[in-house]
Amino acid sequence: MSSEIPGAPGFLNDTRAAYDAIARPYSEQLADWLSGRPLDLALVTAFAELVRQGGTAPVADVGSGPGNVTARLDALGVPAFGVDVSPRMVALAREAHPHLRFHVGSMTSLDLPDETLGGVLALYSIIHVPDDHLPAAFAEFHRVLVPGGHVLLGFQSGDEEDRLHLSERFGQEISLDYYWRTPDRVVELLVKAGLRLHARVLREPDDDETRPRAYLLAQKVSRPR
Repeated sequence: MSSEIPGAPGFLNDTRAAYDAIARPYSEQLADWLSGRPLDLALVTAFAELVRQGGTAPVADVGSGPGNVTARLDALGVPAFGVDVSPRMVALAREAHPHLRFHVGSMTSLDLPDETLGGVLALYSIIHVPDDHLPAAFAEFHRVLVPGGHVLLGFQSGDEEDRLHLSERFGQEISLDYYWRTPDRVVELLVKAGLRLHARVLREPDDDETRPRAYLLAQKVSRPR
């Protein structure tokens, strides 16, 4: 496994180590998962169109994993790059999509200049961020977005204080926490970060899913509260 991130919170190092360990089978199982979910794809497509209408600033796919969604954004005509906490995920994404840019980073401390992004996409990546670190992530999204820039979040919906810990996945020993939240709770944090809710969608689980999927589309329109 990769070395720890100096000075990083424990959850970041655990998440990095876990996805480094399962990077290959995870990437193979979830290859182009959007193609089989037309509603999810429609939301990503709408997000891409909103970003395009706002200008030419790029989108950061935060928690990009194997890079398939980053490539989908690129195919939709949006300049996009991927950010992931796992070096091995980043390596696989670069291998699969050599024409796109991917780098190692964390959503709680993005190595990006202020007001340079037209959009931030975070699909199923905030689920590994504990409640007390989520405001920092949303503050970073606000900081790097241009005025009027958009955020699209996707996450499994669940009751407050609902949490899952995995010690094994794909036959690998890991330590990975998942945090389920209601859309209302996440909206509250987005608004406090200076992001206005534009739309919310809650869809029922597909056959291979156990929890509803929530999508929140928000826009940078104000200063953080």
